[in-house]
Amino acid sequence: MVMPVLAILAKDFPDYSVLLVGIAIGGYGLTQAFLQIPMGMLSDRFGRKPIIAIGLVFFCIGSLVAANADSMAMLVVGRLLQGAGAIAGAIMALAGDVSRERERPKVMAIIGIAIGFSFYLALLIGPLIAEHFGLSGIFTITGVLAALCIPLVWWGVPNATNQAPSGDTLPVTADISRLFRDPQLFRLNVSVCLLHMLITLLFVQLPGMFVAAGEPLESHWALYLPILVISILGLSIMMAFNRKFAKKPLLITAVILLIGAFAGFSQVHSVLFLALFAVIFFSGFNYLEANLPAIVSSIAPAGKKGSAMGMYASFQFMGAFVGGMLSGIVNQYFAAQWVFFIAIALCFIWLLLLLSLQSEDGLKRYALQIQVSKARVAELSKLLNSLAGVKDITIVFEQQAAYLKVDANQFELRKAQELVQQHYL
Repeated sequence: MVMPVLAILAKDFPDYSVLLVGIAIGGYGLTQAFLQIPMGMLSDRFGRKPIIAIGLVFFCIGSLVAANADSMAMLVVGRLLQGAGAIAGAIMALAGDVSRERERPKVMAIIGIAIGFSFYLALLIGPLIAEHFGLSGIFTITGVLAALCIPLVWWGVPNATNQAPSGDTLPVTADISRLFRDPQLFRLNVSVCLLHMLITLLFVQLPGMFVAAGEPLESHWALYLPILVISILGLSIMMAFNRKFAKKPLLITAVILLIGAFAGFSQVHSVLFLALFAVIFFSGFNYLEANLPAIVSSIAPAGKKGSAMGMYASFQFMGAFVGGMLSGIVNQYFAAQWVFFIAIALCFIWLLLLLSLQSEDGLKRYALQIQVSKARVAELSKLLNSLAGVKDITIVFEQQAAYLKVDANQFELRKAQELVQQHYL
């Protein structure tokens, strides 16, 4: 809700500068980036709900600081405190703990859809709330909502009777360094970093451009509504192609859409054309936002998805911070158009990275609970590896879990479950 209004409303602060606006928009991502992995690990040690509650408390405190800020500097402090509530990993782990194995992928998908929907909803209601209650009202509402989530999580979500195998939900310290050096995962991590750099760059600029074109802030929601609806239609078309073609050409197409959008933003000044290029931008953004995590999931080694996704989230939030900083610095010392020229240059670098990406389409992953002695781990690994469609296996003795990455067209989960039940349960 802050992104579409902050660049306009921050002008009321006495220490206003475009640089501080960029830091305030992206600063949330800095603490998120550094704390995502540690908070997930802490939830494994001290329990999911306590860590989630602590994260929500930090978010509440940050919201109240930002709501009562009388300077941009204090607003930045509030945003950094908000970001300290880095509980995405702990939430995913809790969702895994309270759901059955066969339902777990659906649960994770529903959470992902809710996160995506919240972004679109925020773009629409942010300007409306700001019109009636100002910037302070937005932060107050977010703080109240976070506070309401604490009893919702503590008493509304059932306590987990079994802990789900954590390799596919939470990062593991020993995996981080090796996965960081993986060239394919690194390309995807840089991709999401650039993607969130670009959307932060855009929202430091776009609200002011709409205002300069004659659209007051209170009517921006009416612009964002058709932009988002049409861009979702564009996403649907690309997803239809996604089912028929390989992902890499579509990823490249989406980045080309971003290049076209930024090229347009650098040249046009009318509301109609700004909205048109915003549709093009969001069509590409939506596709990349929806599909990059799926590719990370398919490429990550079996049993290492939690670590891979933890790194991915850290790069994502760091991109938001760097985008805010970069946009603020460029606006402070150069013409605003240079923001879009830099964005175009970043997109061309991104295309070079994607050209050598090797995605693994059609792969799924499963986690099986086992009861096996150390002496029989190699035997179980050999038997599971002999099943049709198995591409990669990781058995974690300490968790009593076997992680499989498989070709969905060949692998039969029932056979793997029967094998484990007969000999290793």
